[in-house]
Amino acid sequence: MTMLVTENFGEACPASAPFFGYMGAAAALIFANLGAAYGTAKSGVGICSMGVMHPGLIMKSIIPVVMAGVIGIYGFIIAVVVGTKIKEPSGGGQAEVTPQYTLFAAFGHLGAGLTGGLSGLAAGMAIGIVGDAGVRATAQQPKLFVGMILILIFAEALGLYGLIVALIMSSSGGGTCPSV
Repeated sequence: MTMLVTENFGEACPASAPFFGYMGAAAALIFANLGAAYGTAKSGVGICSMGVMHPGLIMKSIIPVVMAGVIGIYGFIIAVVVGTKIKEPSGGGQAEVTPQYTLFAAFGHLGAGLTGGLSGLAAGMAIGIVGDAGVRATAQQPKLFVGMILILIFAEALGLYGLIVALIMSSSGGGTCPSV
């Protein structure tokens, strides 16, 4: 017994469209977590180095690590938003397979993931470098603490900008798949 399944994938809604959407979700999470991991590791090295001479300042110096961790959360939010908007084809079995996810939406989700993920990577790197140098400098001159925090806030804002733009990009309408 042979089953014949009809597929209605066309140019606007190819079968490969979900691949691009899922790549956007993956890119957001992977790149943002790379930035968060780098920021955490680099800041952690500075905290450990500073903690040898001034152990009382360790808890005060944890701020860059927390800020780097927030970058990973931004990537997670984008990945969840993008991942939940990807629609699987309807039908199958004896019924016609009809696509539900447009290429326009797929490329929008890929762009959203890359925007948020790469912004998170840049922010995490900036937080790590500033956090490492900042906690070491603050141990030697406590007046530098406020300046370090301000620089960290502006570095974190880079990731926030990426999150905002990614959410806007992921919410743009993808239209509907035309009947073939």
